Amino acid sequence: MRKSAGRSELIYLLILIAVGALLFSMFSSPKTYTEVPLSTVAQWLKDGQVEELIVSDGEVKVKKAESSRYYIAYKEVGVSITETLTNLGVPPEKLAQVKIAVEKRSRIGEWVTILGGLLPLVFVAALFYLLMRQAQGANNQAFSFGKSRARLFTTERPTVTFDDVAGVDEAKEELKEVVEFLREPQKFAALGARIPKGVLLVGPPGTGKTLLAKAVAGEAGVPFFSISGSEFVEMFVGVGAARVRDLFDQAKRHSPCIVFIDEIDAVGRYRGAGLGGSHDEREQTLNQILVEMDGFDTDTNVIVMAATNRPDILDPALLRPGRFDRRIVLDRPDVKGRKAILQVHVRNKPLDKDVDLDVLARETPGFVGADIENMVNEAAILAARRNKKAIGMKEFQEAIERVIAGPERKSRIISEEEKRIIAYHEAGHALVMHFLPNCDPVHKISIIARGMALGYTMPLPEEDRYLHRKSKFLDELAGLLGGRAAEEIVFGDITTGAANDLEQATKLARAMVTRYGMSEKLGPMTFGEKQELVFLGKEIGEQREYSEKVAQEIDEEVRRIIREAYERAKEILTKHRDKLDRLAQALMEKETLEGDELKAYLSD
Repeated sequence: MRKSAGRSELIYLLILIAVGALLFSMFSSPKTYTEVPLSTVAQWLKDGQVEELIVSDGEVKVKKAESSRYYIAYKEVGVSITETLTNLGVPPEKLAQVKIAVEKRSRIGEWVTILGGLLPLVFVAALFYLLMRQAQGANNQAFSFGKSRARLFTTERPTVTFDDVAGVDEAKEELKEVVEFLREPQKFAALGARIPKGVLLVGPPGTGKTLLAKAVAGEAGVPFFSISGSEFVEMFVGVGAARVRDLFDQAKRHSPCIVFIDEIDAVGRYRGAGLGGSHDEREQTLNQILVEMDGFDTDTNVIVMAATNRPDILDPALLRPGRFDRRIVLDRPDVKGRKAILQVHVRNKPLDKDVDLDVLARETPGFVGADIENMVNEAAILAARRNKKAIGMKEFQEAIERVIAGPERKSRIISEEEKRIIAYHEAGHALVMHFLPNCDPVHKISIIARGMALGYTMPLPEEDRYLHRKSKFLDELAGLLGGRAAEEIVFGDITTGAANDLEQATKLARAMVTRYGMSEKLGPMTFGEKQELVFLGKEIGEQREYSEKVAQEIDEEVRRIIREAYERAKEILTKHRDKLDRLAQALMEKETLEGDELKAYLSD
């Protein structure tokens, strides 16, 4: 790279010199003289018209009287000008009246003249060379399309180890076999064992798939090639397949090593599903990956790892034994896993004595590793903004709320009437959730706007749940509708503040009927084949295989479940109207209630 920069600097210097020489030759060119015979000079001397003679070797410059112009004549070299003019008939007294100067010829002027003529040629040559180099570079770039863009991380760089990865203990156990194989391949070869050629890491975004792959490379101490699936494909046909070949050629030269393809679903989708049949560029790239993975020898010691959160759309040929024959699922961490991830991210950060990682782990249900890292970073930023020397529990809890709902919007101007409505709305949520046995305990209530929400009620699950009971769903529905019920009871009117609550309640009730078989009328059946994005929790479509009559019954059941939950919420709030008023008044005064203070208002 430095050689290339040096050549460029030399070219620019030559161009600068050539331009300078051109300017010098334009503005400093020697004066032009009129050439005359020496006999004419002799006649001028006889007539007394010459003022000065300047002699330089065989060259004679003549300056006539009352004129600034010079004339040039030539004499025989080695013969003095006086002798030459005397031989031409000039009287000695006439010569005595003329100033005769002898000038030594300087070679500098000649060299300047020569350079002035040559440097334009140098300029043209340098410009031609530069253009040729650029053309050659463009040519090389054109041929480099097929080169792999994978980044190589060697053992000389700072590496990630399994100690830096937490919350995925089962996945780490699975991958220890891969590490051991890379460290001691002969141990497996002696027993005739074959290590999986491909390892597919599957899980929601942010669960640490890429980090875990780097940790495997760091533990094994081998080169690590990293590339994204989208980097294979270009607009030119055949480029992706060429890059795949180049990547695997490099990997074989650095064996043993790991090849990591992030977001492999960019090139690993079902073949034949796109426009143009099965011969588009992406599918050619996939075909080349399949060939390269299946073409490994048993002693190549190259392991391919890939990550995706869309395993449902991968081509079956990728997942068969001999290619990605081991699939490792990285799910959202539980309480224990979240605490371990917190310990990793706060390892080098100063913490106050009041920081309790167990509480923080319980307050972050559903958080993945990336969310927890972001939360810890937000807490550190908040502590620095407040000029604190250590991060306190208050900063961590505020950071959790920032990650969930967004930053506080204290500058939003809300009228007293709207503030009162919001206070009763949130108090309604909290009271209904408090008096229903299957709802999670309320941890915090606030009427300070965050993100798009005007207020929020934050429950704190006591434990992670993987099975959800019907009774819990019914209580959660009542809790979601508690805000709307409070508005109707207190104000005799309703607002748009419950829009998100109603949306969540409707989705939950419909899922109870159509997916979980929790409707007594329709029985233990599922209705509609859902097409979902795995791990992302998003429906992209539904194929109906039931009649219009069944659809009407589903709608009636959903309506019944929501109506009964709404009546339960109204019944609880009507019974505890005094607590509702007291809690709403406290929220209007303090804006935020949490901890023991909140429990006191809910329990009295």
